[in-house]
Amino acid sequence: MEPVHFRYFGTDGIRGVFGEAPMDPPFLRRLGYALARHLVLLHPGRPAQVLIGRDPRLSGPEILRALAEGLLAAGCRVVDVGVVPTPAVPEALLERHAEFGIMITASHNPPSDNGVKFFDHRGLKLDDAAEAEIEAWIDRVQPPPSAPALSELETADVLESYRMRRTAMLPPHALDGWVVAIDCGHGATCATTPEVFRRHGADVRARGANPDGALINTDSGSEHPENLAALVRASGARLGIAHDGDGARLVVCDETGALVDGDELLGLLALHGLRTGTLRQNLVIATIQSNLGLDRALEAAGGRVVRVPVGDRQVLHKLLELDTAFGGENSGHFIFPDVSRCGDGLLAALQLARVMRDTARPLSELRKEVALLPQLTVNLRVLAKKPFEELPLFSESLRFAEAALRGRGRVLARYSGTEKKLRLLVEGPAPRELETLLGTLKLAATRELGAS
Repeated sequence: MEPVHFRYFGTDGIRGVFGEAPMDPPFLRRLGYALARHLVLLHPGRPAQVLIGRDPRLSGPEILRALAEGLLAAGCRVVDVGVVPTPAVPEALLERHAEFGIMITASHNPPSDNGVKFFDHRGLKLDDAAEAEIEAWIDRVQPPPSAPALSELETADVLESYRMRRTAMLPPHALDGWVVAIDCGHGATCATTPEVFRRHGADVRARGANPDGALINTDSGSEHPENLAALVRASGARLGIAHDGDGARLVVCDETGALVDGDELLGLLALHGLRTGTLRQNLVIATIQSNLGLDRALEAAGGRVVRVPVGDRQVLHKLLELDTAFGGENSGHFIFPDVSRCGDGLLAALQLARVMRDTARPLSELRKEVALLPQLTVNLRVLAKKPFEELPLFSESLRFAEAALRGRGRVLARYSGTEKKLRLLVEGPAPRELETLLGTLKLAATRELGAS
């Protein structure tokens, strides 16, 4: 099937710099109105209930108002659930039997950015067909010129029920005696992850725990793991945890302060599932970005890796299609669909703590079970996302690198779905060879794309 080309949607919803199209209030009102028209067709005969959560970014309330104006103008019920981690929205949606959920966040992006993620009545992120239909409505409709009164906006507190569900993931006092370092990135997890770990008995040493929208992801959180590493070493923590701004991601340091690769986490969680019989079909779902060492570790233990395109919704849809219990992205999105149907950094951290507790082994030992191939990556800013077939020098360099690593490693080149970036990855047994190949690809991209 031919891929769908979107005007507004990226890898995960719609995202951009606030105040610039499409992240400006006029577009967002149209988006809210278009969503409402889409929901009328899906759920005829009753006003659709739409839950809206947000991370602490300063632009969040204005985006909420614009979306709500469009939704209310078309007859929807809109419920503001406040500042919450992303996974709390689809779970609240299912609890309240709502028809739609929206999370206002730009995840790991800087404070100037914002975005919207969408969930249908099943708590699932939208598929391409639904996104294409909403895009068509955006370009066809205009909300009425007079905005409805926002006094019609309902509110609901869903945060404590989310904390209670996560607290129930481990038995009482499961982490007594543990020191755990947590960096919330000044984001939506400030009121969740530290509190849940304390409820389990952990001595929490937190940083980035002020939900300040002007500081979100700034020198903190999953984008700056060096700060977490320093906190782990200074506090003698058994485990270090960092999140992105909306709490969908997990980045981890072991007790030595060393960063644990996302594929190592995927592997050790999957291996534990194999050994305990909880990894249905003996499958783990990963993306094309994951290291080949993950495949080898799972195959040696009797398991298998199934790969999908980048994006946690791609992982989820394959998890549901194959009826297996775990998958994720090495960037830090981990999904346990029996518990939550989107990436949840807190849930993944608790599952990791369970493995450490059950095995009585430190993370520095557990990670050794997944031996990764050397891998080099780079993200280059580009002026435009030109098709590779229009870039003869880059295409030739790509073919050369693929031929050089055939049977021993791999090359991956793709554009970011949310930013004007070219992402390059080379993987193989010889680091010096990888440096040469990556350097050649970067040079070609710089000449033909103005990459930097």
